[in-house]
Amino acid sequence: MNVLLAIPARYGSSRFEGKPLTNIHGKTMIQRVVEQCQKVQAITSHQITVVVATDDQRILEHASNFTLTLMTANNHESGTDRVAEVVTQLTQNFDVVINVQGDEPLIHPEQIVQLIDCFANPDIQIATLIKPEEYHAGLDSPNTVKCVVNTSLKAIYFSRYLIPFHRNESVPTGKEFYRHIGMYGFKPNVLKALTQLPMSTLEKAECLEQLRWIENGYEIQTAFTHFENISVDSPEDLERVIARL
Repeated sequence: MNVLLAIPARYGSSRFEGKPLTNIHGKTMIQRVVEQCQKVQAITSHQITVVVATDDQRILEHASNFTLTLMTANNHESGTDRVAEVVTQLTQNFDVVINVQGDEPLIHPEQIVQLIDCFANPDIQIATLIKPEEYHAGLDSPNTVKCVVNTSLKAIYFSRYLIPFHRNESVPTGKEFYRHIGMYGFKPNVLKALTQLPMSTLEKAECLEQLRWIENGYEIQTAFTHFENISVDSPEDLERVIARL
């Protein structure tokens, strides 16, 4: 398969402005994400293209030193919209497009390959990863998105709230939950269609764009990962990444 790994990166952020250019042990965050993506080619037979999609000249100039980087419009509501624009700018035809989050500098190449391999099934429209975890206090954070799935591992719902709710237990110690790893794979035609959908009721409630897709009848296939990921949403998260390195 011909696969595009697209990394949306914007400078503005209400919680952590300029985080793509944040220095992490001598490399910027965006460089570390790109390098993890570039390692994918060595562990898969798929043809891999890596691109950074940004709306900021500073990020464009920096990232162009180590990967293909394209400028996008500055009015996109989500990284998914930014990735979809990049696909239209490129002349290649891709079988799968992976939206790799630009704020996960510790993303594992194996996770990206696992997501790509979901599309060996031609019926898959969208795919993402979830990590099984026993209950811990960190799962209560609204910054940690949780998922519930059906017996085919297709997503039923995503929430910032702890789901499923265990009615008879004040603290669900020992219970397993699925933490969402915010990386998505799309068929290109599905990606284009998703960007045409209006914002949905559930999406507005939870501020999670994947709920718009489910509300409109799209299926999201999930796969289990057991790697530990850290999304950098705040300076405190950055300290966790530095400690891990």
